[in-house]
Amino acid sequence: MKLKTLGNMIKVDLACGHNKCGEDWIGVDKVVTPDVNIVHNLNIYPWPFEDNSVDEVNCSHYIEHIPHDVNNGKDLDGLIQFMNELYRILKPGGKATITAPYYTSIRTYGDPTHCRAICDWTFLYYNTEWRKANKLEHMGITCDFDATYDYYISEEMSLRAETVRNKAFTENWNAVNDIITKLVKR
Repeated sequence: MKLKTLGNMIKVDLACGHNKCGEDWIGVDKVVTPDVNIVHNLNIYPWPFEDNSVDEVNCSHYIEHIPHDVNNGKDLDGLIQFMNELYRILKPGGKATITAPYYTSIRTYGDPTHCRAICDWTFLYYNTEWRKANKLEHMGITCDFDATYDYYISEEMSLRAETVRNKAFTENWNAVNDIITKLVKR
């Protein structure tokens, strides 16, 4: 398949459903919608992209649905397989934005199709230096990302002072709705 490009950029919206980022993005999902350009189950590897071919990925509200027991002939957790595959398709320096319900949001536990809770620590495991420092090199994780975080916070929290918000983020349920993780391939 010939991929859409913006100049020389390839941008992929994984599990886009009906909400692809824009016309210059390649929408991928296992269901057919007007926004989907490539129909593919993201739990089947490899994805239909060459190694080191994608500049940017968006993935919103999908990783919390990845089953732990996706096999594909590997004895790895489904999220580990997803992150390793994301690393494979991104160019060096490529960026990915992953949005998921935050682990302290009721939205994480209210949806019966959610398989896991996502927090800041989730993404530390996908950094080689962190894995080495914590003696976790045996986990089958082959990717290496740097991560930064943003948060969608509740409307009530947005009106509070920064010190109150920061305390609430670590101590209160439902202060943060979503975590937005920005990854860069090392």
